[in-house]
Amino acid sequence: MAAAVGCLGAVARFSRVLLFLSQFYILSGGGSLNLEHSQPLAQSIRDPGPTRTFTVVPRAAESTDMPPPYVMKCPSNGPCSRLPADCIECRTNASCVYGKPAAFDCTVKPFVTCVDQDFRSQKNFVINMTCRFCWQLPETEYECSNSTACMTVSCPRQRYTANCTVRDHVHCLGNRTFPKMLYCNWTGGYKWSTALALSITLGGFGADRFYLGQWREGLGKLFSFGGLGIWTLIDVLLIGVGYVGPADGSLYI
Repeated sequence: MAAAVGCLGAVARFSRVLLFLSQFYILSGGGSLNLEHSQPLAQSIRDPGPTRTFTVVPRAAESTDMPPPYVMKCPSNGPCSRLPADCIECRTNASCVYGKPAAFDCTVKPFVTCVDQDFRSQKNFVINMTCRFCWQLPETEYECSNSTACMTVSCPRQRYTANCTVRDHVHCLGNRTFPKMLYCNWTGGYKWSTALALSITLGGFGADRFYLGQWREGLGKLFSFGGLGIWTLIDVLLIGVGYVGPADGSLYI
């Protein structure tokens, strides 16, 4: 019985060895596996099948003809003679006399539409305006930047360089933006009447100087009792004539 069991075990080991050798032989290329999916796989490698093509459709080109900023100031289908100066271009009339009315040939700018007296669209027209350069206009016809970095209360009175721009409805020759020297003219909110009242009533304690933002002078008047009254009288006169002003250099209101 034991001999029979041993014989069966040897046969099983021998069959395992044969199975291993056969698998090794097949994997090493000495044989081929006749599987059902091997042939379709080989065919798929040799013949990749129909090729798919894709057509790229280009996007529509975005319009680059954007209206310029000045179009916002130009009323559509209005009279050409009423258009703002930023909406038209006019030829210089070399024969005009300064200060006298003259006719100028003008053309509307691109993207601007206007009409004549008969409501017909037109591009070229004539306007009448005074012969003068933009920097020669009255102060009411242009706007200038204001400066708060200069002293309004000084002798001589200080000036600053302002950038001025002509108003839209005004026509003139040359550049519509120009520099101009102007006197310092701004206020910080200090009242002349309040400063004078404080100088008369409480000037001996330096209240007027404290109000104007002049702390060192205010402390000097406070601890000297108004300079024994002399400093107080002098400040009343100086504030009364406007010689002493706010410490920030602004004007009274």
